[in-house]
Amino acid sequence: MTRMTDFRFSYNIFGLESPAAFAETCRRAERHGYDTVFAADHLGIASPFPTLVAAAQATERLKVGTLVLNAPFWNPALLAREIATTDILTGGRLEVGLGAGHMKWEFDEAGIEWEPFGRRAERLRATIDELGRLFAADGYDQQAAMRENLGIPVSRPVQRIGFGGYGPPLIVGGTGDRILQTAAETADIIGIAGAFQIKGQPPGTLRIGTAAEASERVRYARERAGERADRVQWHALTQLVVITDERTAAAEKLLERYGSMMTAEELLETPFAFIGSVEQIADQVLRNRERYGFTYYTVHEPYMDAFAPVIKRVRAIIG
Repeated sequence: MTRMTDFRFSYNIFGLESPAAFAETCRRAERHGYDTVFAADHLGIASPFPTLVAAAQATERLKVGTLVLNAPFWNPALLAREIATTDILTGGRLEVGLGAGHMKWEFDEAGIEWEPFGRRAERLRATIDELGRLFAADGYDQQAAMRENLGIPVSRPVQRIGFGGYGPPLIVGGTGDRILQTAAETADIIGIAGAFQIKGQPPGTLRIGTAAEASERVRYARERAGERADRVQWHALTQLVVITDERTAAAEKLLERYGSMMTAEELLETPFAFIGSVEQIADQVLRNRERYGFTYYTVHEPYMDAFAPVIKRVRAIIG
């Protein structure tokens, strides 16, 4: 079993072109040393669960996961079926990430009510609790006779780690107090999202978080996790990767392109962006572990190849 101090690296899927191209990307990530491939839960991109089954079938050891499912999109009973099926078909390689949702336009387009944040946070916690109940149950009573007569097994997750010990590892990610409270109480992997809502802007208008914000969010979650804090793994979602020997110039150019969301110094310090040489970024990964406890990183798929030498260097340093 993975120790919480072991580094793990992952990337998330942005799009699909063809079965062959997707399979080759997954295999290339595995050769690079990535540990996990994640699928998001947004409109306009691939449906997460079939994508994860395909990723597992294309690779030998790569774990697969959701980062993260929008809990209000899902009926818990139907989601339990998806999770159990995917964990079975991937041979117990699934990690389940859950969040409260933050893109209002997606809810509008899908015809799903956009509720206040507090209600969405409550729905997330209720979904986690209900999934645990469903995974722990011995199937549905209405099917008991049929299962017994025909010898049909109950479809349940292979793994017995998360959800109270009845399902796959659970990731809960976000930045708000209520989401991190839920993460602290339930998750095997606590994710600190690298993107923060811009106050006064429409929901889903985001900016990269600063190092100070990351420290404060980790502190908040650790306090609420109590004795669990050192037993969970701490995850960070990286928003950009730039390999360069000119760190400051690259940071300034990025801010010119995307807007002055922070100073160049703040952009270079944040744990949610990596700008520099492979050696400099590897050193930053190690420093981030000491400062925040982050040992699990996800980069966006466009940065997957660029970040690969960093993985190799980090593992060479730590032996």
